[in-house]
Amino acid sequence: MRIASLFLSLGLLHAADVAVGTAVARSGQKATGFIQVPGGVDAALDIPVIVVNGSQPGPTLALLAGAHGTEYASIIALMKLAEAADPATVSGTLIVVPLLNVASFLQKVPHLNPVDGKNMNRLYPGKPDGTQTERALWAITKQVLEKCDYLIDFHGGDLDENMRKYSYWPDTGNDRLDQTSRGMVLAFGFDHIIIQHNHATDPRTPGVTTVTRQAQNLGKPAIAVEAGHAGTTHAEDVDALMSGCWQVMRHLKMLPGVATRVEHPLWIGRYAVVTSDRDGVFFPLAVPEAYVKQGTTIGYMTDFFGNKVWDVTAPLSGVVIYIGAVPSMKKGDNIGYIGEIAGNDGQ
Repeated sequence: MRIASLFLSLGLLHAADVAVGTAVARSGQKATGFIQVPGGVDAALDIPVIVVNGSQPGPTLALLAGAHGTEYASIIALMKLAEAADPATVSGTLIVVPLLNVASFLQKVPHLNPVDGKNMNRLYPGKPDGTQTERALWAITKQVLEKCDYLIDFHGGDLDENMRKYSYWPDTGNDRLDQTSRGMVLAFGFDHIIIQHNHATDPRTPGVTTVTRQAQNLGKPAIAVEAGHAGTTHAEDVDALMSGCWQVMRHLKMLPGVATRVEHPLWIGRYAVVTSDRDGVFFPLAVPEAYVKQGTTIGYMTDFFGNKVWDVTAPLSGVVIYIGAVPSMKKGDNIGYIGEIAGNDGQ
C-alpha cells in the first residue's frame, strides 16, 4: 500500500479509464468530449476537450489554448497535436483543451469573453456561481488543473498583436517547481524566455491569477508559450508550438527519444509595457526581435486627420517582444513590450 500511495502521489499509476468532462478514454485510446459549464447568470458553455490515454503508465500533461479565442495559431496547433498524438506511443495521459474561450473565437473578439467582458486568463480559480468566465475557469481548475501533473499554457498573436516566439518561465522561489519548469521551458525550445517573478503578487496587477499561477498554487509545474502574428496561422508558428510540445513530452518521458534543449536561450529579466495615453491611429516603426535603446522611437500616433500627435519611445533598452499590429489604438491599450536582457543562464 505504501508503494502504491507513493506512485499515486507522483502521478504514475495509470488508471484504465481517464475521464475529463464527457471525454472518457480507455488505456491506449483517445476520446473527445466537452467540459460542460452549466448556465447561471448568463449562458452555459461547452468547452471541447481531448483525452489521449497512453498505453503505458506515466504522468498527466495538460495543454490549454484559446483563453483568448482569436489567438488562432495556438488553437490550431493544439487541434493538430491532439489529432496526431498516438496513444500507442504515449506513456501517461494528455489532456488537451484547444479552445477555452468559445464565444471569443466565434464572434472574433480579441482578449475578452464577449459574454461577460472578462479575461479568461486572469480570474483563476474562478467561481462556481459567477459569470460565464468565472464558471468556466472553475471548471478548468477542477477538471484539468487538479487532475494534471504538468501544464503548458499556449498563447500568441491575437488580432492586434505582432510578436516573436517566446516562453515564460516562472521563478516562484519553490526549488522543486522552479527546476522542473525550467527543464520544461528549455526543452520546449524557444530561445527567448521571459522570467516571471512569482514570489509575490505583482503590485501592477492585484487580484490577477493566470492559469499558470493557479497551477503553481496547486504545486504543479507550469509554463506558458507564445507564437503567432496578428491572428494568422502560419505554418512556422503552428509547427513550432507543436514541436515544442513533443519535446517537452520527451523530456517528461511521455514519448520515446531524447529531448533537445535550447542551447543559447536569451533570458529576459523584466519587461516594460508601453501603453497609449490617448485615442488615435498607431504606426509601428519597430518589429519583434529588434534591439532598441532607451528613448528609441518604436512607433508614432496620429489623430484621425493624420496629424502626428505622439512619438512612442522605448522606456528601456532591450528587445522588442511585442508591438501593436493594427492602426486602431485607444487610451490604455498596449502598444508594445520591451524586454530587458538578464543574461544567458536565467539566474
